[in-house]
Parts: sequence; C-alpha cells; structure tokens
Amino acid sequence: MASAAGSSAAVPFWRAAGMTYITYSNICASLVRNCLKEPYKTEALTREKVHFAVSKWADGKPQKPTIRSDTPEE
Repeated sequence: MASAAGSSAAVPFWRAAGMTYITYSNICASLVRNCLKEPYKTEALTREKVHFAVSKWADGKPQKPTIRSDTPEE
C-alpha cells in the first residue's frame, strides 16, 4: 500500500510552488479585487488595509503594544 505523504500528488499546488497558504490566498484576493468594476473596486481596496498590534515579551510579561498599519505595495 503506497503512502499519500510520499506522493507529490498529495501536496497542494501552492506548497509545491514554494509559497504558504497565506501568500497564495493574498494573491488570489488581490486578483479578485482588481477584476471588480467601480465603485466596488475602490471599496474593496479600502478594506485591503491591515492594522494590528505587536507586543514584545520580556520576563514572561507583554510590553506596551505597538500599533502598525501595513498597506499592500502597488
């Protein structure tokens, strides 16, 4: 009986291409947003912005978080 783990057919194509699922998902989402017609395209592009907080840990306790806002490169 052959193992599915040893077969390259069991590997998702995005993994075989050397990318993570998040990278693949971001590429797909970007392509879909770029295919939209106005005003939906502009509305979708505004939702593309990402805001998150980063906290460094020291001595087992979180430090003051830093708020970051990343927008995709055009």
